[in-house]
This record gives sequence, structure tokens and C-alpha cells, in this order.
Amino acid sequence: MIKKILIANRGEIAVRIVRACAEMGIRSVAIYSDADRMALHVKRADEAHGIGDDPLAGYLNPRKLVNLAVETGCDALHPGYGFLSENAELAEICAERGIKFIGPSAEVIRRMGDKTEARRSMIKAGVPVTPGTEGNVADLAEALREGERIGYPVMLKATSGGGGRGIRRCNSREELEQAYPRVISEATKAFGSAEVFLEKCIVNPKHIEAQILADSLGNTVHLYERDCSIQRRNQKLIEIAPSPQLTPEQRAYIGDLAVRAAQAVGYENAGTVEFLLAEGEVYFMEMNTRVQVEHTITEEITGIDIVREQIRIASGLPLSVKQEDIIHRGFALQFRINAEDPKNNFLPSFGKITRYYAPGGPGVRTDTAIYTGYTIPPYYDSMCLKLIVWALTWEEAMDRGLRALDDMRVQGVKTTAAYYQEILRNPEFRSGQFNTSFVESHPELTEYSIKRNPSHLAIAIATAIAAHAGL
Repeated sequence: MIKKILIANRGEIAVRIVRACAEMGIRSVAIYSDADRMALHVKRADEAHGIGDDPLAGYLNPRKLVNLAVETGCDALHPGYGFLSENAELAEICAERGIKFIGPSAEVIRRMGDKTEARRSMIKAGVPVTPGTEGNVADLAEALREGERIGYPVMLKATSGGGGRGIRRCNSREELEQAYPRVISEATKAFGSAEVFLEKCIVNPKHIEAQILADSLGNTVHLYERDCSIQRRNQKLIEIAPSPQLTPEQRAYIGDLAVRAAQAVGYENAGTVEFLLAEGEVYFMEMNTRVQVEHTITEEITGIDIVREQIRIASGLPLSVKQEDIIHRGFALQFRINAEDPKNNFLPSFGKITRYYAPGGPGVRTDTAIYTGYTIPPYYDSMCLKLIVWALTWEEAMDRGLRALDDMRVQGVKTTAAYYQEILRNPEFRSGQFNTSFVESHPELTEYSIKRNPSHLAIAIATAIAAHAGL
């Protein structure tokens, strides 16, 4: 059994892993840049070690991270999500140095990280994929020829892309001509690769993903699906488990496809297979070879601790559950509370948290790394906490979400909380029938009024009285 883990990440996912370690009697080692010196994951871990003054370089240096794991006596490394979580080189270096990488093998990471190779693997396994190019396109001329063959609209995608980056919808030849150099540039900067391919654009699909777990003994299971259709510019905002939009037959079919996809590539550990659903047809989109931000809602409906299972799998243990033992109960929603201003085109709002009150009550969970007095640095993702609610029915889950969002207070920065309340009140959302166009189709939801903070009002009154009195 693993005894000590270096957590090669930061923020709420690092805190989440620290908690799993504590429950399993495993020592945790946190890392931090100077910008993260006062971060919660640093305070909560058993040990914490600095990785330099640059806010990003230390988190993105695989050899330095593995060396630190060896130096601190760790026998495993957990990459979390983002940063190097899907970096094959990190997994390879871990193997070289005798450190267990809590994730799939470097070969699988590389294979699934290459979107064209992933498509080939799925086609071979009999998993349906969207129509597209057989491989990467060599240049703009080939992209234009393929665009005509596939038929517009098409999606131009970075082969090594992920997280909603390196992707553009092109509705015409002219748009493809304009988007091509931009995607090439973005892909090169973000992923170190200029390779791109084309897929048929599935218009207004539902975005459905299935959580899988696979151990080293050949056992693979799915933990049902999540609905990630509420997104903005390919960035997820609200996630739901299970999807209120699937029939039992579709649910079983997608779960079976996810297991088949994982087994086809020899997958081990936790992973997510993402699909698009349109007009009753299901298409493979990609596979994420890491724990997802939204793993929390799957935990809520199944009762299975996914991070704990990751550590068990990396230790060589069998899955703690069999497929026939896994059931889902109720509905869970996760709200990514981002430090952004929806009323100002979602402009980031970094700064000091002057007050933070976590919501509570039945069926409410928060995963976060913020606290009163913490300053959100401008160098990282804008998500400051994840609010998760669970209830027995879809209607109760939405109402609980409204209540929990109202209970929560994050002062000092603007957040997306009030915007999510508007979504929860929207009749289309409440009907349980929506797709990836929902956010763009409802720009009016950003026109909400903001409750005035009582403390701000008190300060304004006190200031006015003092000015009137000549103080």
C-alpha cells in the first residue's frame, strides 16, 4: 500500500487529495510557488515544499517534481487535474525513478492525448465517433478540401488539445480560413504542438461523459454519467449526475461504451469518456486520462470515493466494487463558483476574500481552497470553489442548489453564484431538456440584480454621517 504521496498540484484538488490521504493513513506532501505560500493545501498537508518564485514554472517541471518526490521519501505522485495531469513525460519519469504515478500509463496518456489516435482506437473498438479526417491535416489547403468533403459546419481541433482550448467552430470556408492560423497558434502555445484535425460539427448536442475505474487486474466499471451541457465557450459551468435527459436504455448504452473504450486501450485508474448526444445518436469525443473537476457529483450519487479508488488502484489493489454493486441514487449538481463577473463578459475578478461563509445543511458539500483573508492570485484558473448539492429528485436538487447558493457568501471579489441562480430559475433548465447552446441562447440571464451587501451599506451610511458632521 502506498505510504506517502507527493501532490503535484494546487488549490482545491490538492486539498481534496490531502483529505483522502488523511482518511487512508497516508502522509501527504504539498508543493507551492511563492504565490501559493499561504494557500490552504499548504496548511493542510503533512509536509509542504516550495518550488520557486515563478507562479507556474515549478508546477510544470516534471523532472523537478519527481526529484522532489524521491527526496521527500514519497512512493507515489498524484497529478490532480490540469497542469501535468495528462503529461506522458511525467508518468515516464515516475516509472524511471520508482515512483507510482496515480493515473494510467504513459503509453495510454500519449495515445488518448492524441485526438486522432484516440479516434482510430475507438473506431477499432466499435465505439461510434463523429465523422472527420482520418488523421491530422497537413496545411490550410488540405483543411479546406476536407471541410468541403465533411460538410460545414466543422470543428477545427488541436490534436493535443483539452480543456476547451485549441478548438473553433467553422460555419463556412471563410471562417475556416480565418480560424486555422489562430488554432495553430493557440495549440502551439498551449500544447507545444501545431497539429490539428477536422470533425463534423454536431450542432447543439448534449455533452455527456461517463466515469470509469479500471484496476491492474483487468476489472473495469463505469459509475454512470454526468451531463456537462451547461458550458460557456467550451468551459463547463454546471455539471449534473446523472443526466436528467437520458432514458435508462441510453444510460446503459453509454456506460457500456465507456467500459469498452477503456478496455480497448488497456486503461488503468480513473478516467472519463466524453460523448456528444444528438438526435438519439451517441458520438465519442475524447477521453480524459485523469480525475475530473466534476468527479464530486459522481461520488454523491454512487457513494464511491473516486480519489480513494485511484490510490487503491495505484497500490495494485482490486476495485472495491463490482459493476453489479454500483447503483445511483438521486441527483447531484456541481456549480463552479468562479471569480468572474458575468455582468461584464465574465471578466476575471482576482483579489482578497474579505468574507467567506460556506453553505451547509442536508445534501450540501463544498470543495475549496479559499478562506477569509485569502488572496486569489491572478496566475491560475479563476475557480475559487465547487459547490455540490444532492437530493432525491431533480426538482429538489435544483431547489437545494438555489438555497445553498443563497446561503453562500464570497465577498471581496465578484463571482458567478448569482448567475447560476438565474440558470436554476430558468424554465428550460428546470425542464431537464437543454444542450450546449443553452448559455449562448440565454444572454438575458446575466441581467440579474445584485443584492447589496449590508456591511457595504453600513460603511456608506457611516461615511456620509461622518462627512456631514465634519469628522
